[in-house]
Amino acid sequence: MATVLLVRHGRTTANASGVLAGRAVGVALDQIGRDQATLTGDRLAAVPLVQVVTSPLERCQQTAQHILDRQTGSPGLTVEADLTECDYGQWQGRTLAELATEALWPTVQAQPSAVVFPGGESMAGMQARAVAAIRRHDAAVEAEHGPGAVWAAVSHGDIIKSILADALGTHLDLFQRIDVGPASVSIVRYGASRPTVHATNTDAGDLSWLSQGRASGDAPVGGGAGHTAPSGTGV
Repeated sequence: MATVLLVRHGRTTANASGVLAGRAVGVALDQIGRDQATLTGDRLAAVPLVQVVTSPLERCQQTAQHILDRQTGSPGLTVEADLTECDYGQWQGRTLAELATEALWPTVQAQPSAVVFPGGESMAGMQARAVAAIRRHDAAVEAEHGPGAVWAAVSHGDIIKSILADALGTHLDLFQRIDVGPASVSIVRYGASRPTVHATNTDAGDLSWLSQGRASGDAPVGGGAGHTAPSGTGV
């Protein structure tokens, strides 16, 4: 299958102030977030993306634009509602410090599969719609561009963590063990028999090797030889 780069949006004004923004409108990248998104765009400039799919929220669309601005080709841009932030319901707009005193907080940390946010959605439902969206777009990208195609999905921390948990075969109750920082890049390839997670939560390093495509098939016993950056990259 194709290769998807899961990109979290850069830091926002809400992140900086410790507020759970949720789906609130008008939450934009701050200066640090814009710098992070610029760096991510620079990292992905060496990768000819065929498509960028983004959450409809402003902070993700801003991050997606930083990526598109540095592409030499013209990848398509698609807004995908199922990659939007979790509906935190009555938790939205409150500080994390305050939420940590709620009776539901320990369950969010230890058993998220049992969590339904008051007035919002369940974390299991969040994962189901996000994973379905990623797999749907991935299949469409491969059908149109071939198995060597690379595309990017720009979304939110909990969304990407839930997608990675699914790709790793990890129960949602363990997804809090996965860290996904602002503007980080995680790399997943959905093979015929199983997904392969090539990287998680990267915020530096050369990604030009992705331009070579990825061989499909069984995992190499012993780990294989790894990837080689194209000549002339200086790495």
